[in-house]
Amino acid sequence: MGPFGFYRVAAVSPAVVVANPTKNGNEILPIIAQLSKQQVDLVLFPELCITGYTCADLFANRTLQIAAKEVLQTIVASTAHSSTAVVVGLPWLIEDSLYNVAAVIHAGQLKGVVPKRFLPNYREFYESRWFRPADGLEIKEIDFAGETVPFGIDLLFAHGQAVIGVEICEDLWVPIPPSSRQALAGANVLVNLSAGNEIVGKSDWRRNLVVSQSGRCIAAYAYANAGPGESTTDLVFGGHCLIAENGTILDQSRRIGDGDLPWQGEHWIISDVDLDRLSYDRSVQSSFSAWREEAAPPFRHLRLEASPLTESNTSSLHRFVDAHPFVPHNMEQRESRCAEIFGIQTAALAKRVGMLSPTSPLVIGVSGGLDSTLALLAAVKACDQYHWPRTRILGITMPGFGTSAKTLKNAHELMDELGITKKSVDIRLQCWETFRAMQHAPLGIEITDLQLDEFIAELSKAPQKEDLVFENVQARTRTLLLMSHGFVLGTGDLSEQALGWSTYNGDHMSMYNVNTSVPKTLVRFLVTFAADRYFEGALRETLHSIAATPISPELLPLSGSGEIQQNTEETLGAYELHDFFLYHFVRFGSTREKILFLASLADFSVQHSPQAIGQAYQTFIKRFFANQFKRSCVPDGPKVGSVSLSPRGDWRMPSDGDCGSFL
Repeated sequence: MGPFGFYRVAAVSPAVVVANPTKNGNEILPIIAQLSKQQVDLVLFPELCITGYTCADLFANRTLQIAAKEVLQTIVASTAHSSTAVVVGLPWLIEDSLYNVAAVIHAGQLKGVVPKRFLPNYREFYESRWFRPADGLEIKEIDFAGETVPFGIDLLFAHGQAVIGVEICEDLWVPIPPSSRQALAGANVLVNLSAGNEIVGKSDWRRNLVVSQSGRCIAAYAYANAGPGESTTDLVFGGHCLIAENGTILDQSRRIGDGDLPWQGEHWIISDVDLDRLSYDRSVQSSFSAWREEAAPPFRHLRLEASPLTESNTSSLHRFVDAHPFVPHNMEQRESRCAEIFGIQTAALAKRVGMLSPTSPLVIGVSGGLDSTLALLAAVKACDQYHWPRTRILGITMPGFGTSAKTLKNAHELMDELGITKKSVDIRLQCWETFRAMQHAPLGIEITDLQLDEFIAELSKAPQKEDLVFENVQARTRTLLLMSHGFVLGTGDLSEQALGWSTYNGDHMSMYNVNTSVPKTLVRFLVTFAADRYFEGALRETLHSIAATPISPELLPLSGSGEIQQNTEETLGAYELHDFFLYHFVRFGSTREKILFLASLADFSVQHSPQAIGQAYQTFIKRFFANQFKRSCVPDGPKVGSVSLSPRGDWRMPSDGDCGSFL
């Protein structure tokens, strides 16, 4: 059993000698031994793997049946000093009825036997010729090697945090699989012993079934399939093994027909499934438990001794830990994700703007940075889609004391190339007069006897120090100007909301915000996607230039050479870390220890030391708690992903909550 609720599962497709249990046992035993050494908690083999699935009329032969049980006894004995649970398939005769069963083995005991409920008897399948389907009326106990063993379709197996439910092949392909009721009764690890042949298109169907069933059941689902060692008289079995978790494939093996040359022998996959994550999702998804009493018949819960935590399974995982969970690492999936999000943003804004007067301008502050560019592009495409003139968009650039020549140039070029209405307002004079009215000394500079140009000259020599008044006056001045012009489109993103990286009633406020649930790590990809998908020429070049600009609010003075000195990530820590923390904290309710453990395994774009990761986590939690009051009144905006901080739909948190326990 791994740390933080991780449970290690292996799905195996062994080499098979049809109708020779002894040789099959000799293949299975070393696999179990090898996987046990890798601290695998559960090893799953295919349907009827001890005899082979394709024995046909030989299944009725007593010699084969007896030999299968003798091999089973050997397998059971081999696990006497192991904490690994093993599930194998074989035929089992009970009172003149032959069943296709799964035998669950642990610590030198046969803990239970689960018969197959639904037998395929169509097209290439003919199982009803040999086996009887289970219906729950079978005897509840059977004898094996002088021991009484539970038997039936009502068995669940508790193994530490895992509760294992077993079904066999066709059971998954029916309208209501047995695993659905097993999940409602508490099973969080569902396993399927299968012998599915390969025909054109079937692998996609199989994969979709496994993924969707794991999602519907909010469970892990392991699928072990018979391989090419089975008889090929009429069929070929592909050895396709899969492990999924709550709607996501964790791993899948190769299969016959995948484009590579076929193989002989065994193969397997190993994944660590996250039981804590599944428990969290079940606890917050109220509809999951709504049917428990009505849909889940009584089950017998059989306990397996939990495997101990060992040093080797605390240092690594058989599981991909995504350093950028909001950004698909697969290029094709990333493009699809960006297209979907951009479409949601555009449709949402079009609906809201459509409720305004046709003469009402859509006002947006264009800084030349990533967030405002993304919001502007969504506004432009909304206008194009609904045949509104782009000139309805009023883009206002408001250079201040920290605005660089590069971002100002990008902002002007962007507005010109998009063909929107453009306006530029230098806010420095208005801010300077506000400082004087407040009798404030910006960055320690006394301005009573200074003119604006003298003050600007002094700023370039001023030491870098914290002055929130200096920053906030600029942010609120910009918001005042924007809102005085009409309907304002906000630009702040999800990561900024999480960290409270906005000025209250400054850039924090607008009439509608299309970026409200877009994380910072995804914004750059969305801008690049829109540039490459919808625009060309000089405009595309401008958008790529914006995508390459460092992230900064540009509220502090420039360097003597005119370069940006206020780099957000140097102040807060890397956004890729904050987005990682946000995803695991909000989406799965993960503990500090688990988040830091996962972060230590993630492949970030740069190597962060454990100290840097820990410090960034401290910053994230402190700011996340301290800034809930800003999130409690954010403007409307569309949810685009599974993590959202909308106080109306997704995240309700006290503004005065204490973060001590989370540090």
